[in-house]
Amino acid sequence: MVRKRVPDWLNSSLWYTTPADDRLHRYSSPSPTTASAADSEPNHQPPTPAPPSPPPVAAASKPPSTPNPPKSETRDPVNKNSNNNNGGNDQNGGSSGASPDDISRQAQLLSELSKKVINMWELRRIASQGIPDGAGIRSTVWKLLLGYLPPERAQWSSELAKKRSQYRHFKEELLMNPSEVTRRLEKSVACDNDESKSESRGLLSRSQITHGEHPLSLGKSSVWNQFFQDSEIIEQIDRDVMRTHPDMHFFSGDSQLAKSNQDAMRNILIVFAKLNPGIRYVQGMNEILAPLFYVFKNDPDAEMAAAAEADTFFCFVELLSGFRDHFCQQLDNSNVGIRSTISRLSQLLKEHDEELWRHLEVTTKVNPQFYAFRWITLLLTQEFNFADSLHIWDTLLSDPEGPLETLLRVCCAMLILIRRRLLAGDFTSNLKLLQHYPSTNISHLLYVANKLRIHKP
Repeated sequence: MVRKRVPDWLNSSLWYTTPADDRLHRYSSPSPTTASAADSEPNHQPPTPAPPSPPPVAAASKPPSTPNPPKSETRDPVNKNSNNNNGGNDQNGGSSGASPDDISRQAQLLSELSKKVINMWELRRIASQGIPDGAGIRSTVWKLLLGYLPPERAQWSSELAKKRSQYRHFKEELLMNPSEVTRRLEKSVACDNDESKSESRGLLSRSQITHGEHPLSLGKSSVWNQFFQDSEIIEQIDRDVMRTHPDMHFFSGDSQLAKSNQDAMRNILIVFAKLNPGIRYVQGMNEILAPLFYVFKNDPDAEMAAAAEADTFFCFVELLSGFRDHFCQQLDNSNVGIRSTISRLSQLLKEHDEELWRHLEVTTKVNPQFYAFRWITLLLTQEFNFADSLHIWDTLLSDPEGPLETLLRVCCAMLILIRRRLLAGDFTSNLKLLQHYPSTNISHLLYVANKLRIHKP
């Protein structure tokens, strides 16, 4: 069989370059000391990546004459020691640390968000290049990209009120301890010993409190029986929430803020598990939830931040809807399961760099499941620092084809960027490298991923 020649554009030393752009360095992690010289050869800065091409949509209405830009975001996603919601550095878009590209992109996003009807095509185009941290608008943009907010600004208030009310109902129905259910039933009876009066007021008499409300009841409809069945999942959720980003005071520690945030994340995951009995809770969902909750809780609008738990729940459901089959063990071997998705990544690498694919999977026999399972199921949240993950998610959520397609291209780009080290490695060194991915320039990584979209074999 004739081996496919590696495309010329992949052989360019561009892929081993760190562009000299202040904006790119903002999102970059320090280069690892173990990185080879081949991965850091100096060269010219790549051009600005071409954004995805969303399908055309109707033209947006003209913006109002005096738009009110959001306040500046007050938390730095890189500052992991910040432990309050509204304290820290005031990051406005005009700060001296912002690059011209950031300032320009922020102005474009603010202009788009001020319109009566948001042009989603344009919003996706701008956001795919990264949302400036200092703009304080990532929360609003993500809600739009996930479909939680409609494009029509006039509908935002009513939609938010409806969803938040619905979430409060979910919590009241699903998070109440069975002992509280029983106590309320008995209290309603004790209000009036006259059974006829109780019935006339719609209260249950003692004879109407069913056996299913007894803690020893084994009936399928028993709230106590269901409570004990849920206990194991809730314990797992508690453990995982406590382990979420232990190096960030926002998520971890003994502060009131951390405990409040942990409680909110716990509530979201329990409600999700009870509303989705086919999936329930799978370990790792907390890592996908964390970026959403962090961004929404740090919305500079106090009213929005106060409702972060409800907003995060619905956006979490929407985001997971595109990946839910990856969490269903019964579908692992189906054409929609996680193994099928990993095979798609393998095929994508083979199409764009057959030499690297052959060395990894044939010569050194590194099964992509050994590293790609975590990459894909956790949406790369464990491979990069938190600030870089937010930047990657800006691009993932902006893709009109859905996050999964962009995610696979980013994973493929991750392999291509370290191809020289992989081609020189054996099974052990390559597996270690892929399971502990080296620090890299995130904007450069996303640029390469976008090139894979443009240069389709």
